[in-house]
Amino acid sequence: MSKAGSKYYPLYQYFSEKDVEFITLTFSEIESILGRDLPYSAKADRGWWGNRANGPSHAKAWMQAKYEVSEIDMAAGQITFRKVKLEYRVEASEKGEPQWDGELVEGLRRHMQLTQGELAEELGVRQQTISEWERGAYLPSRATSKYLTLVAERERFIYQVENPQSKDESI
Repeated sequence: MSKAGSKYYPLYQYFSEKDVEFITLTFSEIESILGRDLPYSAKADRGWWGNRANGPSHAKAWMQAKYEVSEIDMAAGQITFRKVKLEYRVEASEKGEPQWDGELVEGLRRHMQLTQGELAEELGVRQQTISEWERGAYLPSRATSKYLTLVAERERFIYQVENPQSKDESI
């Protein structure tokens, strides 16, 4: 957890108090929140704004408050943060198992705080496969879906499986 007294703790507090989908801040607004100047690399290197929860303390500040960097506009000197989605709904297959789609795969990956490559290694597939699932190019196979379900249970990833037939009945 971001520690009180660390130089990026005020940023963690700022995001923790927000409950909006998007927050766009200029470099000067971030400096005002921090009460100090951002390092040169924050204004010159897009990589500084990476979403690495197990990385540097500045990234932990927004990620532990359940936000992530979604857009970087270095020319305008502003960063847009997006609230991490915490609730996922997925349709059930005919057998009542979750039908894994791109949004759910990405949600699991972000919940586990992994890159696409790291999740690919965990599942025994290529990074490109994870990318294609997340973009919706195609869906995981039935066997991979079962494994994804096991991984999700192990990681305590919460999602709700909805039966499409019950939706029809309730209308």
